[in-house]
Amino acid sequence: MDEQLNPTVHSLMKQSIEHGRLAHAYLFEGEKGTGKHQESLWLAKRLYCTNVKENEPCNACLNCLRIENNEHPNVHQVTPDGQTIKVDQIRQLQTEFAKRGFEAGRQIFILSDAETMNIQAANSLLKFLEEPSGQVLLLLETSAIGKILPTIQSRCQIIHFHLSTTHLIEQLQQAGLSLNTAKILAFLTNSYDKAVEISRDEWFNDARDVLKQFVQYLTNRDFAAFVYVQRKIIPITKEKQQQQLFFDLLMYAFRTLRDENQGSLQTVYNQALADLLQAKMKLNSNVAFQNVIEQFVLHFLQQ
Repeated sequence: MDEQLNPTVHSLMKQSIEHGRLAHAYLFEGEKGTGKHQESLWLAKRLYCTNVKENEPCNACLNCLRIENNEHPNVHQVTPDGQTIKVDQIRQLQTEFAKRGFEAGRQIFILSDAETMNIQAANSLLKFLEEPSGQVLLLLETSAIGKILPTIQSRCQIIHFHLSTTHLIEQLQQAGLSLNTAKILAFLTNSYDKAVEISRDEWFNDARDVLKQFVQYLTNRDFAAFVYVQRKIIPITKEKQQQQLFFDLLMYAFRTLRDENQGSLQTVYNQALADLLQAKMKLNSNVAFQNVIEQFVLHFLQQ
């Protein structure tokens, strides 16, 4: 998936430039596909563009094109060397800055997948951060902020990137999924990569088929729902993650029913959603899945 600029973060960064409040170090954190690297490139272009209009780079001047092609002498992009970012790569950044000095103007360093820094690289970067300079802009990008040293986090302004539900649905449709499937996946996760992973799992389609019949039994007040739990649902929900996802799929189904109905039916489906939240809490407290789902069925049929 091609990244696009994250509207919320982009607005924030534009304001920071307009008011001269750029920090010397940013930590962009969020799932893959949320626009972290695009924002880094945008910042670099915005600061070096020779034809800025309405606070946006032109994307056509020599500087913009060199940045896009990773050829600008003052914009340094670092990616993992194999599985990790190594100490020599960080030292090379320090060498570049020392060599170019203040005469070369602002130096921009972009570290993608910053969580892959080994401990030596992280410590070397920390020393760099401890001596901030107005001539350096450091942009760290990570999808696993918990793996970034707290001492590095504390020296950066942390910017959180979130993929909006609307944007996620659009991206999933562009990947070839139907609107209905994209909406379900966007309900299950805020991560594009996770959504695609779920969609490719044969279990997901099997569970949707089982769920459709199950919901029909429930809405028809058919006690065959109990037998269906035993025969169809239990066999496909052996793992804890599958059990949690099945409840999430149930919540999506009842939320859809609630939104499509009015009056007393809306009340029934709202109660079902409340019961499902309670069911998920019980499941997370290690109550057996079969007990939890059968209690839900009993309560729903007795309404």
